[in-house]
Amino acid sequence: MKGSPTIRINFNSFITVCLFLNVCLSEGVAAQSQNTTGDATIPVKVGVVLDMDSVVGKIGMSCMNMALLDFYANHSHYKTRLVFNTKDSMDDVVAAASAAVELIRNVEVQAIIGPRSSMQANFVISLGNKSQVPIISFSATSPSLTSLKSPYFFRAAQSGSFQVNAISDIVKEFGWREVVPIYVDNLFGETLIPYLTAALQEINIRVPYLSVIPESADDDLIAKELYKLMNNQTRVFIVHATMTLGSRILVKAEEIGMMSEGYVWIMTDSMTTLWRSIDSSAINALQGILGVKSYVPKSKERENFTVRWKRKFQRDNPNVNNAEMNIIGLWAYDATFALAMAVENAGTANLRFNRTNISGSGATDIETLGVSQNGPRLIKELSKINFTGLSGDFHFVNGQLESSVFQIVNVNGNGERRVGFWTPQSGLVKDWKSTNTSAKSSSKPKLGPIIWPGDTNSVPKGWKIPVEGKKLKIGVPVKDGFTEFVKVTWDSNSKKAKSIGGYCIDVFDAVMRRVPYPVPYEYVPFATPEGNAAGSYNDLVDQVFYGIYDGVVGDITIVANRSLYVDFTLPYTESGVSMLVPVRDNKKKNAWVFLQPLTSDLWVTSGCFFVFIGFVVWVLEHRINEDFRGPPAHQVGTSFWFSFSTMVFAHRNNLTLLSPFQFTNMLAAGNLFVLELNNFLQGRKCLTSLLTVEQLQPTVTDINQLLKRRESVGFLSASFVKDMLLGMKFDESHIKKYRTLEELHDLFTEGSANGGISAALDEIPYIRLFLSKYCGKYTTVKPTFKTDGFGFVFPKGSPLAADVSRAILNVTQGDEMQKIHNKWFNNVTCPDFDPTVSSNSLGLESFWGLFLIAGVASISALIIFAAMFLYEQKHVLFQFYPENSVWRKVRTMSRIFDQKDLSSHTFKKTEPRDASCHCSVHSIGAYGSSTNTNCPPSPSVGSNQVDPSDFVFLVEQGSVTDSPAIPPSAERSSIEFADYSHGQ
Repeated sequence: MKGSPTIRINFNSFITVCLFLNVCLSEGVAAQSQNTTGDATIPVKVGVVLDMDSVVGKIGMSCMNMALLDFYANHSHYKTRLVFNTKDSMDDVVAAASAAVELIRNVEVQAIIGPRSSMQANFVISLGNKSQVPIISFSATSPSLTSLKSPYFFRAAQSGSFQVNAISDIVKEFGWREVVPIYVDNLFGETLIPYLTAALQEINIRVPYLSVIPESADDDLIAKELYKLMNNQTRVFIVHATMTLGSRILVKAEEIGMMSEGYVWIMTDSMTTLWRSIDSSAINALQGILGVKSYVPKSKERENFTVRWKRKFQRDNPNVNNAEMNIIGLWAYDATFALAMAVENAGTANLRFNRTNISGSGATDIETLGVSQNGPRLIKELSKINFTGLSGDFHFVNGQLESSVFQIVNVNGNGERRVGFWTPQSGLVKDWKSTNTSAKSSSKPKLGPIIWPGDTNSVPKGWKIPVEGKKLKIGVPVKDGFTEFVKVTWDSNSKKAKSIGGYCIDVFDAVMRRVPYPVPYEYVPFATPEGNAAGSYNDLVDQVFYGIYDGVVGDITIVANRSLYVDFTLPYTESGVSMLVPVRDNKKKNAWVFLQPLTSDLWVTSGCFFVFIGFVVWVLEHRINEDFRGPPAHQVGTSFWFSFSTMVFAHRNNLTLLSPFQFTNMLAAGNLFVLELNNFLQGRKCLTSLLTVEQLQPTVTDINQLLKRRESVGFLSASFVKDMLLGMKFDESHIKKYRTLEELHDLFTEGSANGGISAALDEIPYIRLFLSKYCGKYTTVKPTFKTDGFGFVFPKGSPLAADVSRAILNVTQGDEMQKIHNKWFNNVTCPDFDPTVSSNSLGLESFWGLFLIAGVASISALIIFAAMFLYEQKHVLFQFYPENSVWRKVRTMSRIFDQKDLSSHTFKKTEPRDASCHCSVHSIGAYGSSTNTNCPPSPSVGSNQVDPSDFVFLVEQGSVTDSPAIPPSAERSSIEFADYSHGQ
């Protein structure tokens, strides 16, 4: 009975203490508690600067309080206890700065958690850096805060710049070519745009316009800006604003019809994270929108915390019905954990502030801020923090959390549906489990099914002709000449265009009929009120860049400098710029044109081979063929006649080469050259054509000749060719322009010396048209300068350019293009004439193999014949005196060679004789006397006279002659002689 009051008192005291602690923690009042061991704890003051009336502020504060309870419940042995000192920034930059100054100067907090927005954080960070007080923000995501490079700023969140690659990959995935960002006009909005546009431009996505809306804009201003966007062709919008302003923009967009089919809306993470907190009446405006936000994998700890938080939040904020746990609350929870651990690790030895003594009444609050002694150690410990929190891996890299996974969501009904993920490693993936695979190279869809605005599953093409009934303004050039391409007919009374036609116009009309959607357009002549051309073709193209025209159709050449400002379609005509020159009759000025089929070196080599082969035939035939004997002049003539006769007919001479070794085959190989060359010359009937072409020669063959002679050159008026000529160093006074075919012909007729021109540079389509009218009087001269032909012009990044290019392929590959061509150029019948083709003359390199075969065969025949001849006359060679000179030996063998070979079958058939007769050169010079008296005298072909110098005398031993030929040791009984030349 006595113990009962004591128990009651202790129980009541316990309840009172618990309630007191709960009140102190929730209101930020400093309190001191005891751990389970009874040791005293040390309170550490921490400032909190949040917008207490905002959803973000309420969620953040609730999560921070729960974090303190959970942290110290799990770390009751820690000696430090964080004590929150809360200040309301009231969604105002000045109020946030004032609250930070008061917390640092008066309360001497060791750190500040907050503020909520990037604009507020920008100034508070500077205060923290000055006083060495760490500033930890879990909701300020502006990339500009990183540029402050303050070591005392820690972003317990991901930088907004991390999401831009995820957004650009979404745009790329669906093939959209243009995107318009809509952003709030403050630090939070404008600092993300450079990162976003850079990411889009990196993948060739054009940003034609930036829509900036002030945070304080009323509905009329928002509607005005949206109507401006509606009148443009782009239908893909990225909204980056606060949730309050962003929801108003989307609601107004729905009202004016910009949430219908064909539109695309993408929200950045700041709006995607908080869109459920807006009023339910505005949620209908978000249907079909895509959003990007940070992804946190599911865990039991997070699910348990979410249940506890929701109970507590509804109890503490009964008037807030649409708040849900999001990544900001998880970051607030983990940031409180991180700060509590860092404070414990840093210790409490230096929790003081050093004050700066400033005398005078003019000192400001900022100048009187103290400097925390614990700040350097505390930021060091914060940088070391690394743990797995409710938001995932939590550690600071360069003062902020690392980039992680983003999830892509599609707003449908009152909720959102996840359609994919984005990771820094794999980009867009449909399933979280596939992030480790090579998803970037996969051809499968990277996002799940999406319900787009207008409740459709069809992917919007991203652009549209702006307003029903509005036509595209297509500029066309006004020309005086070459009207086959573009022709504008004017009404003489109203000075308005009555009709616009021509080859280019018909092609464009045919192409636009092939575009898979209707495109209303109208032609607008680029002309002055008087009906004259309003400028050059470059000026006309510039009108598209300036937005005056939506496109240009005409004979507009695709060149590099123009493509810097506009987009061209694929070309629909042939390309190239060539030089046009007159031709002259050269028929009576070239008497040697017949030599042109072969080059000079081939002619010389051929002549040498004719002589050489004639010599070879003479050597092989001289001793056995009567046709190759006789006086020297007769023999030379016969040999050359035999060689050159192959040029026109088969030679009449009968070759009687030595059959034992088939000299005939070798010589035939040599004659093969002559025969083949003969066939080539006989077969080149093109010589007649060559003679005809040679009658017409260009007056100028090289553009450099014009420069050296300082002659004038022409170009089509308003053409880009003038810039080409100036780039070639032509003086502007030597450049003449023409407008019509007749003007060009007149300039050529006058000539450069009389104020005309010697040549003209123009594009191939114009040149063909000119040559068709003045056929045979002019021609083109190489080189041809490469261009890409005629193309249609559209604004830079216009999606129409791609669709029209595909339609051009359909038209050019069919017969419709030929019909259009025949309609406008049916009279172009002049045959092509190009005197600058490569030479028809054949050179030595074309026949070197044949020369090699002929040469080897002929030389081989000579070598074999010489070897056989010397072998047959070896008995003569062996009987020479050793002291005989080489010249004597050569003369002796030459005279033997000049003798007929009576053993040849030729002479056997023509001169029958006694079978026992064997008087030949083989017996001449044999030792001993000849006993054969039956040998008739050798017939002489040329003369019956005997020249004493033609004899070789053989004397008895010991006698001396004037021409000793036989060694004295040889025994002889009589004198013998032989006629080596003509016979007796």
